[in-house]
Amino acid sequence: MRMPCFIASASLVVLAAGAPLMAHHSFAAEFDGSRPVTLTGTVTKMDWINPHAWLHVDVKGPDGRVVSWMVEGGAPNSLLRRGWNKNTVPAGTTVIVQGFRARDGSNRANGRDVTLPDGKKLFIGSPGTGAPADGRDPAEKR
Repeated sequence: MRMPCFIASASLVVLAAGAPLMAHHSFAAEFDGSRPVTLTGTVTKMDWINPHAWLHVDVKGPDGRVVSWMVEGGAPNSLLRRGWNKNTVPAGTTVIVQGFRARDGSNRANGRDVTLPDGKKLFIGSPGTGAPADGRDPAEKR
């Protein structure tokens, strides 16, 4: 009776440990470095979750329809070290986001920079992701 319980417990530990590893991805797996995108819209929320924070922005298209975008950022801890906090972009804030579109064409992007209403620019990306180097990532090799 003890052995089956041990095996079941050990299996759960192995599966739980592997889940975060499967959830993480490289930049090139999901985003296209040859498809930059600039979004101007209104923040609806910011999710401070690991392994990546997500900025949700409603963008008005050329036809007047509002399209919701999800912008992947760096890990919450790295954003905090770069000057972000949970009040940096409250819902209702108009921002300009520069980044790269998702390969699957969905309304998702990997963020690079977020320009706030006062003109302040903050880097939202993940360092060393494989995104095209442009000098804005403080971790890029120069």
